[in-house]
Amino acid sequence: MRILLVEDDRMIAEGVRRALRADGFAVDWVQDGEAALTAVSGEPYDLMLLDLGLPKRDGLDVLKTLRAGGNALPVLVVTARDAIADRVKGLDAGADDYLVKPFDLDELGARMRALIRRHAGRGESLVRHGELTLDPVGHQVTLAGNPVSLSAREFALLEALMARPGAVLSKSQLEEKIYGGDEEIGSNTVEVYIHSLRKKLGADLIRNVRGLGYMVAKEA
Repeated sequence: MRILLVEDDRMIAEGVRRALRADGFAVDWVQDGEAALTAVSGEPYDLMLLDLGLPKRDGLDVLKTLRAGGNALPVLVVTARDAIADRVKGLDAGADDYLVKPFDLDELGARMRALIRRHAGRGESLVRHGELTLDPVGHQVTLAGNPVSLSAREFALLEALMARPGAVLSKSQLEEKIYGGDEEIGSNTVEVYIHSLRKKLGADLIRNVRGLGYMVAKEA
C-alpha cells in the first residue's frame, strides 16, 4: 500500500516513515500543503497522513480542496491540535479519522489499516482467496492453513493484487504499491517477485494478462 505522509517536522516524519516501511507500506513524504496537493494530483495513493500546521497551505485547506475536487482518498489527520473544536473542524472538512500527537505507532498503523479496509469495502481485516488467507495486521499468509514465508515486498505485492480481485494492475502500478518515490526500482523487480510468489503459492494464483499486467482472478 502506498501512503502520502504530509508532515513538516523532519524528526516526526523520519520516525513515522521508518516504522511504516518496516510494516510493509511504501511511503512518500512531503513537507507543505502545496506539495501535498501536487503529489495527489499525479500519483495514486491508498491513504494520506496529514498534519494540519503546514507551511504554504494549511492542512485544513488541503483537505477542503481535495474534497471539493471530488477526491475520496482516505485521509487520517495527525496533528498536535487536540481541542474538540479542532477535531470537529477536521472531521467536518472531510477527514476520515483524527489522531492527536504524540501517538503510538501501533495505533497509527491500526487506524490506517482500518481506513484502507473501509475504503475497499471490506468489513474484516483478513483477505481471503480460496485456501489463501492474508493477514495485513500480523503480516502473515497461510495456504490451506499452513504458514507461507514472504518477504516484505512479496507481501505488499500480493496484498495489492488480492485487494482488487479481477482487476489488472500494470507493472508500474504494482511498483507504486511496493516502493516509495525515493527508492530505486530494478528493471525486472516485479517479475522477480511474481515468480517467487507463484513458486510459493501456486502457478495459477497470479495471472499474466499479456501487454497489460497481472491479476488475481475473482472467485466463482
